[in-house]
Amino acid sequence: MTVNGDVLAAARRVEAESDVDATVLVAVALVETRAVAFARVSDRREPLIRFEGHYFDRLLNPADRQRARVGGLADPRAGRIRNPAAQAARWRLFDRAAAIDHAAAVQSVSWGLCQVMGAHWQRLGYRSALALAEAARGSADGQFEIAARFLKLGGLARLLAGGDIAGFARRYNGPGYRRNRYDEKIGAAWLEAKELMSRTRDLSRELRRGERGEAVRRLQTALGGHGHRLTIDGIFGPATEAALQAFQRDRGLAANGVSDVATLLQLLPERGSGDCR
Repeated sequence: MTVNGDVLAAARRVEAESDVDATVLVAVALVETRAVAFARVSDRREPLIRFEGHYFDRLLNPADRQRARVGGLADPRAGRIRNPAAQAARWRLFDRAAAIDHAAAVQSVSWGLCQVMGAHWQRLGYRSALALAEAARGSADGQFEIAARFLKLGGLARLLAGGDIAGFARRYNGPGYRRNRYDEKIGAAWLEAKELMSRTRDLSRELRRGERGEAVRRLQTALGGHGHRLTIDGIFGPATEAALQAFQRDRGLAANGVSDVATLLQLLPERGSGDCR
């Protein structure tokens, strides 16, 4: 699966700030949202959401609950309020709910890359559910920060990183995780995330002319694998810059001569295609 480099870089930044393994963050995001941070909704960019009508139902006062039920926005039974496939339609569903009770609607949504419920705002240390939602709407970093706070609860992150796939699935997805095959999905995603994070471990640092070291050697080796003849000396000089610009032009990228996220994702090998490490 192709994952946006900005998402991978955000996971690494949040790991540095929270001590939650970036591989855990990416694995959960792969299952929950295919690691997609934002969707286009009308003329704005919004995080991916899922509206839970049974949460909304229990948070409303009796008069608003009846209004929401009549409008097809609330039901005491989980899963009875269907989420449309398109994010734009889900946001319209949310907007209708928010018109009845904004705070309840925000709490009734799973937010962002790892789909954490707004109802957890207090446990996660946010001043309000709206503050949690604003973090999700602001950036991929904000979405992973929400997830990191949640994954610290009860040692969830440690369960997955330690290989307790079933234990993690039970805690994250609920007692019906086997019926949902969540353990299979998160196990596969964990392996994929490990490979992805290993393959792109230099994404958090852009390389440019004047740099030296092992990361430059890996860059030069990767360029050589794409047919650009270079001396593998670990020195980012004019020849390396020219080869990188040529590669970027070939791939329709901005030919800036910098090994940025977009370039590295296309330059570094996929699993099974060789190793530039």
